[in-house]
Amino acid sequence: MTSTLPRTDQLSAAFSAADRDGEAVAARLLDSSAQLSYDPATEVDWDEPLDPALHGLNPEWSTLYGTKLWDGMTDEQRVTLTRHEVASIMSTGIWFEMILQQMLLREHYAADTTRTDFRFALTEIADECRHSLMFARACEKLGATGYAPKRSGIELGRLWKTVADGERAFGAALVAEEVLDVMQRDWMRGEDVLPLIRTTSRIHVVEESRHMTYARQEMRESLQGVGTARRRATALLLAIVTHVVVTNLVHRDVYTAAGLDADRAVREAAANKHHHAMMRTSSRHLMTFLGECGLLTGPAKAVYRRLHML
Repeated sequence: MTSTLPRTDQLSAAFSAADRDGEAVAARLLDSSAQLSYDPATEVDWDEPLDPALHGLNPEWSTLYGTKLWDGMTDEQRVTLTRHEVASIMSTGIWFEMILQQMLLREHYAADTTRTDFRFALTEIADECRHSLMFARACEKLGATGYAPKRSGIELGRLWKTVADGERAFGAALVAEEVLDVMQRDWMRGEDVLPLIRTTSRIHVVEESRHMTYARQEMRESLQGVGTARRRATALLLAIVTHVVVTNLVHRDVYTAAGLDADRAVREAAANKHHHAMMRTSSRHLMTFLGECGLLTGPAKAVYRRLHML
């Protein structure tokens, strides 16, 4: 199947950082949505057989790439591992997208329905529903299902979706979207990555570009006039949310699925300097934005450094 998706740099060029008017931003995003939205049911070739030689994500993004354990793995094990890793990441994405949808619905409950940002919020919810369905179907196609977050993460997510508001709700959404965005920009170009993953990644990158623009705008508006105490509290809370998201991306069972000793694999992944560098790369834009918003306090930085995001 030939993809009709546009170059992502064309999409990003459509959004000017100079425009700070929320309604104007929402209007442009709605226009972009009308032109650049995709139905995964038809865009993705779900019937295409999986090439046994192709990975689920670029090997360089594997948590074990560059370790002694990786060096001793067979090609088949590497392919299997990356397919299960991407399925675990997509499963975490579904979990967080469900949290985001509930936060958006709560944020706009009984809001002014004539406002453009109200209409874009509902458009984003529709996008997130399609993304979750797309990821679920991709996991099924890969034969790699059941990678749920830890129980602690599920319960913390249940609390967060109930109480988070303003810049805290949109900041949490931005955290999850930014980290995945950089990864997927590589996956969608990876010549050794399955076409299934390349296409689903490209769809997600294109549509999440709008969501990240919207989240940044909402955060800027919510932070106007916010006192020092709330700003510091928000900074730490977002760092904690980031910790929960990042530590749930790759389930330990992915290593067992590849025929590895899970305990050894977890240890080597935790000490993997290459993967630490990749995480810092994927977090660069997010850290810059949080700094501009005054949300990189000392305690928050300490959390991000433990996650190798700074």
